[in-house]
Amino acid sequence: MNLGWKTLIAAGLLASAGQAETMRMAVTTSFYNSGLSEILLPEIKLELGFDVELIVVGTGQALRLGAAGDVDAILVHARAAEEAFVSAGFGTHRREIMYNDFIFVGPPDDPAKLAEAKTAIAALQSIAMAEAPFVSRGDDSGTNKKELALWGEAGIAPEGAWYRAAGAGMGATLNTASGMNAYAFSDRASWLNFGNKGELSLLFAGDPALFNQYAYIPVNPARWPHVKNDLAMQLETWLTSEKAAGLINAYTIDGEQLFIFNATQ
Repeated sequence: MNLGWKTLIAAGLLASAGQAETMRMAVTTSFYNSGLSEILLPEIKLELGFDVELIVVGTGQALRLGAAGDVDAILVHARAAEEAFVSAGFGTHRREIMYNDFIFVGPPDDPAKLAEAKTAIAALQSIAMAEAPFVSRGDDSGTNKKELALWGEAGIAPEGAWYRAAGAGMGATLNTASGMNAYAFSDRASWLNFGNKGELSLLFAGDPALFNQYAYIPVNPARWPHVKNDLAMQLETWLTSEKAAGLINAYTIDGEQLFIFNATQ
């Protein structure tokens, strides 16, 4: 794959491209795994004239990088944590860009009967009751935060041999679930772009509780004067433009749209 930027996913580090005009943005593994960055970054370079270097980590780690002033902006998907980040003065503001949804995937024989569930909470209760193998990201990502919040709403503390925390990104978690023929909680974009589905099938989706909003937050230059706020603001303007909307809404895999643009002007 010829990308024009270097991403070191496992360590969450990025090798500098050596360009004079470069900004650093921490993004979620779900965003990166979707493939959308391969569409957007070349257009950003062409229109804005600078490189955007991606540090690919979970939402929790992205927020910590922002709080430490190690990046210029973040693109994440955990609203409560994002609002706390801005309230603490680490980010200047939160700007919604696009959304998709979370889904449950699992073995086609569906021993926990997820396909019959009426709500996401009922789906989790069915998994726990059946003690069906379930692979969690377990990495403090936005997806993991949402999964744990749903377990909490279901009144369940997931534990035992049936519940495995991978401590990994979305792709690695899906790989583990595929190898185990287990259930997993995923964002739709990562699932659609995942090439090793094995016997796994999408079994439950559509509950409004599974709404998955992505937001952009510039790191606060008042706290970290070295951050490139001018580039971060230029990028925000572009990400909320009609051009970005067209690219985001047109990005599909096998005819399925991965994200829906919803930034307001």
